[in-house]
Amino acid sequence: MSATSERPGDRRVAVLASRVGADEKRLFDAFDRRGVPFDHVDTRSQWFAAGRHALPWGLALNREIGQFRAAYAARCLTAAGVHVVNSTEATEVCGDKWRTTMALEAAGVATPRTALGLTPQAALAALDSIGYPAVIKPLVGSWGRLVVPLHDRAGAEGVLEYAAALSGPQSHLGYVQELIEKPGRDIRVIVVGGQVLGAVYRTGESLRTNVALGGQTRPCEVTPEIDKLSLQAAAAVGADIAGVDLIEDRDGRLLVLEVNHRVEFSGFQSALGDQVNVADHIIDHLLERA
Repeated sequence: MSATSERPGDRRVAVLASRVGADEKRLFDAFDRRGVPFDHVDTRSQWFAAGRHALPWGLALNREIGQFRAAYAARCLTAAGVHVVNSTEATEVCGDKWRTTMALEAAGVATPRTALGLTPQAALAALDSIGYPAVIKPLVGSWGRLVVPLHDRAGAEGVLEYAAALSGPQSHLGYVQELIEKPGRDIRVIVVGGQVLGAVYRTGESLRTNVALGGQTRPCEVTPEIDKLSLQAAAAVGADIAGVDLIEDRDGRLLVLEVNHRVEFSGFQSALGDQVNVADHIIDHLLERA
């Protein structure tokens, strides 16, 4: 296993994280302040024996940033009888943009027009159908990395020619989407346990408004439409804890861009201040699930 020893009868909370950032520190402080025993489990040194169920945790909060480690850790812990938040299924759906899109579409949640080309050439044909401007995104990724706007067919051909030369077979799949002319911002909503905690506008100097990339946040009023759409999106992917990213089109209609299973909330917390404590809400939810 890891350096964490097994203690019979000990039902501590495992917090899975190979990267301890500001959000994890807030969570650790909240666990200590609330008197909730927990173990920080660094997934880089964690291993599981097949068929072994004697683990010291009854509950795990999955904060692992690496998608494949997060998904396999959730599978292993679930198989050992540990309740994992978010669930394995939610982690795998949210970690794959196409699976997220399919889940949202199946639930009737409004999203931008999206297609998946199984080869770069097929992705080019999909773009011809969607129209330009458009955007191509990696199936797995965060912080807006490798998201490329495509303004015309010539630009798309260049990007897809590069993708075709990559060695990984997943890189040859083209997740393409219409580029929404947003009003210089998007909206991040945090949902915990079926409750919207709040919303913030995120602004930036480019297509990407991620706080990790320098985006700025300010409070956003939670309208009935934002509340309803965010709860629908979180439910569609099965996420107990979710960061729902919304975008407004030129007509003011809200669309769901994606749902994050490992939501980062420092920018959100800074914008809303004392109005909400995300870490406390997460722990409240964990205690309810426990």
